[in-house]
Amino acid sequence: MRHAMTFMDRITLFQPLDFAAVALLFVLWVGIGLRVEHPSPKHLSTSLIMASYRQEWMRQMVTREPRIFDAHVLGTLRQGTAFFASTSMVAIGGTLAVIGNAERLAGVASDITLLDHPTIVWELKLMVLTLFLTNAFLKFVWANRLFGYCSVLMGAVPNDPKHPDAYKFAEKAAQINITGTKSFNRGLRSLYFALAAAAWLAGPIPLILAAFCTVTVIWRREFASVSRKILLAS
Repeated sequence: MRHAMTFMDRITLFQPLDFAAVALLFVLWVGIGLRVEHPSPKHLSTSLIMASYRQEWMRQMVTREPRIFDAHVLGTLRQGTAFFASTSMVAIGGTLAVIGNAERLAGVASDITLLDHPTIVWELKLMVLTLFLTNAFLKFVWANRLFGYCSVLMGAVPNDPKHPDAYKFAEKAAQINITGTKSFNRGLRSLYFALAAAAWLAGPIPLILAAFCTVTVIWRREFASVSRKILLAS
């Protein structure tokens, strides 16, 4: 009973607007992810448009000799996932360190926001940020692993275009490549929303504004960017 009261006491430290803001943050995170990965057939996202180019890349690889260029491109993709995974890990460590020294954070935050909240409030807010960072780290690590699988499949593609398994293996490599990219993009979206979650330290209203700004940025890059127009140009 004591533990239940302690939990309820912590809950009452937040306003209803705080719960609404956090719920909105997660709804927008899930919603924009579904929209990007399952868009309308008439208005594809940049990610799905690029997926078709990745398939074409693997088909062209079958007839390309030597395949040094393909190996270099895939190595660059793995370097990108490793960089973001390392960055996410550093960010997680930094956030946990701040949580461990939340009293100092509470003092600084109260000076900025003029809100005198207990230390547990700032700790819980940082935990939401840590959740997004952890998800990003896991997605980047898995993307790196998938790109590793793709490199093995690319190596297994026969050098002879007339080989019956050449294009079959190339298609498998393309699908693994696309899956790895999907995981990488999910990691990036988690980083975007981690930045938005940091706005909660300033209050629920800044969190709501940051969440909408984040969705707007992601939507524009996926559905209204100059790069998308270039990819669709005939």
